Amino acid sequence: MPALSELPVAAYVIDPAVAEHVLPAEARERLSTLVRLVPGPAASGGAFPEEFADAEILISGWGCPRLTDEVLAGAPRLRAVAHAAGSVKSLVSDAVWERGIVVSSAADANAGPVVAYTLALITLAARRTLAMAARYGDGWPGFHDRSGADGATVGIIGASRIGRGVLAALGRSDAGHRLLLSDPYVTDEEARLLGAERVELAELCRRSAVVSVHAPLLPETTGLLDAKTLALIPDGGVLVNTARGALVDTEALTRECASGRLEAYLDVTEPEPLPSGHPLLSLPNVLVTPHIAGAQGAEVARLGRYAVAEVERWLAGEPLLGEVTREALTRLA
Repeated sequence: MPALSELPVAAYVIDPAVAEHVLPAEARERLSTLVRLVPGPAASGGAFPEEFADAEILISGWGCPRLTDEVLAGAPRLRAVAHAAGSVKSLVSDAVWERGIVVSSAADANAGPVVAYTLALITLAARRTLAMAARYGDGWPGFHDRSGADGATVGIIGASRIGRGVLAALGRSDAGHRLLLSDPYVTDEEARLLGAERVELAELCRRSAVVSVHAPLLPETTGLLDAKTLALIPDGGVLVNTARGALVDTEALTRECASGRLEAYLDVTEPEPLPSGHPLLSLPNVLVTPHIAGAQGAEVARLGRYAVAEVERWLAGEPLLGEVTREALTRLA
C-alpha cells in the first residue's frame, strides 16, 4: 500500500448536515486506501481553500458551490468530479468543460428510490386511492365502486433514466398495463423495446388513466402540461409527478383538481414548497409530498458508494459509469 503522501489528493465538499450520511465511515475507509481525503466547507461562493491546491479529484454533493472560474482557482490541479448526488446542472459551469475536467453523477444510484416511489404512486393512482379515501365516511364501497390497478393505461412522459426504470418495472409486473410513451428523442422501435407504444403527448393524455411525468426541465419543457394538455386527460384520470414541478402549469392543475375531474400525486411542485394555504395542499383528491422520492435518510449512502466507485474507476483509467458530458447535459434533468 502506498504511503499517504504518495496518494492522489481528493477533496470533498458536501453539506455537513448530510456529509456523514453520504460518506459514512466505511466509505471513507475505502477512500483512504485510494486517496488522501481533504474535507472542505460547504459554501455558496468564493475559491476553494488552500488545502485544495493539490486536489486532483473532487467529491461533491449538496452544498458544494457552483464550479466557476473563481471557485476552481483554488484547485488548479483538479481533473475529475464525482458528484455524490443527482443532477449536476447547478454544479458545473463552462469553466469545468474548458479545463477538461471529467464529471460523473450518482444519478443512477438515486434512480432506484425514485422508480420505487413512482411505482407506489402509480399503483395508488390506478386504484383511485384518494377518491376512495375521501368517500370512506359516506359508507363502505360496493364491488362496482372499486377500481383495481390491473389493465390500466399508463402514460409515461419522458424516457429518462427514471422513465425507463418505471417502464421496465411496469413491464415486469403481471398487472397487464398498457404502456404509452411520449418522448421526441425516442423512435417507435426504441419505445417497443421499452415495452411501450410511442405516441405524441396529446394522444398520451387522451388515452391514459394515469399520466406519470419523467421529462427533464428544459426551456422547451417548462409548462409542458398546460391547461390545454391537462384538459385532454379523461375524467377521473390521475397525474403523477416525481420529476420537476415546473413541467406542470400549477394554476391549471389546481383548477382541474378543484373541480374533482382529476386526481394528482405530486412529489414536486412549482413553486417548491407551495405557500401555506395553497389549495393543492387541502384538496382531498391531491397528495403533495415534500420532494421525497429520491434517496432519503440512510439511502443517501448509496450515492456516496457510487461516487467512491467512480473514483476507483477513474484512478484505474476505466470509463466512468455516470459520466456527464457537456453535450448530454442540455438534455438531462
